[in-house]
Amino acid sequence: MRHFGFCVGALALTTCALAAGTPFGKTPDGKAVELFTLANGHGMEARIMTWGAALVSLQVPDAQGRSGDVVLGFDDLDGYLKHDFFSGKVVGRYANRIGQARFTLGGHEYKVGANDGRNSLHGGRRGFDKRLWTVLKADAHSLELQYKSPDGEEGYPGNLVVTVRYTLTDDNELRLDYTATTDKDTVVNLSNHSYFNLAGAGKGTILDEDLEIDADRFTPVTAELIPTGELPSVTGTPMDFRKPTRIGARIDADFQQLKFGGGYDHNWVLNKPKPGLTLAARLHDPSSGRVMEVRTTEPGVQFYSGNMMVGQVTGKAGGVYVRRGGLCLETQHFPDSPNQPTFPSTELKPGQTYRSTTVFRFSVDKK
Repeated sequence: MRHFGFCVGALALTTCALAAGTPFGKTPDGKAVELFTLANGHGMEARIMTWGAALVSLQVPDAQGRSGDVVLGFDDLDGYLKHDFFSGKVVGRYANRIGQARFTLGGHEYKVGANDGRNSLHGGRRGFDKRLWTVLKADAHSLELQYKSPDGEEGYPGNLVVTVRYTLTDDNELRLDYTATTDKDTVVNLSNHSYFNLAGAGKGTILDEDLEIDADRFTPVTAELIPTGELPSVTGTPMDFRKPTRIGARIDADFQQLKFGGGYDHNWVLNKPKPGLTLAARLHDPSSGRVMEVRTTEPGVQFYSGNMMVGQVTGKAGGVYVRRGGLCLETQHFPDSPNQPTFPSTELKPGQTYRSTTVFRFSVDKK
């Protein structure tokens, strides 16, 4: 049973009781993982667990008013432990890749966890996605989680205190607000790694969904998916999503000069006409009529088309996740920024507060 929070005021003091989660399994070292449910008055429901601060499910009505889960995941914690593709989780301390698993900051070279060949991916061997987060606040519409990353964890400097707050609004928005503080110069890049399929989790591939990305440029990569440092135009390439484009239309193109092949797994440089929340991407599924708009304060978005989801994985309610059965739109700073001086900086210093917001807004197209 889900219990909602309440507050009791007395003079200048206010005490708030946290909403209680439901059991969702135990971590490899035996700690209990909880699942929390958020809901609004329009048929949306989000479930988040404390392991990896992960979005486990997101129920969204389609054009006919029928609710469906649009994020890939599993019915219990064991599924997440067995199938490690970051599904729904908050990734960090550095989302995406750091080349050769090292960077220099303040004249000192730091070696971080290499878990993608010789490179570091999403925080290393045991990033934030494999940590138990603490509940700070919980009620019917929002959940705030915290993780304290000690100095030297996965090789990163500084004691880092990270929070993420999930909020489900009556405007059919799932809002993620991140903050972080440190006691030593460090680098930070946080993102959510949910796999979306607007037709419904386990309902085939995302190849027939239409995607629009508000970006004139992108960051080409090497064969190891590390940015080259260039910022070329998307014009005349398979990377041009400035107009709604069927994802499957050019996904198997092979442009050697773009190091492109095997599907999308690239960072787009968002146009960002103004500071603050701006449109990054818009996804539309013709079969269900569902539309998802992604707005963010971040300068980039990584579009990953689920290329490495090889084989068939059984997910929630027995649904089967096939290759390209879901896509990620990971709002972020650019990959390998600590080694790319021309990219926007990801440095965080003591006394500063890292802040990042991403909003997933849902609607339907009834045409």
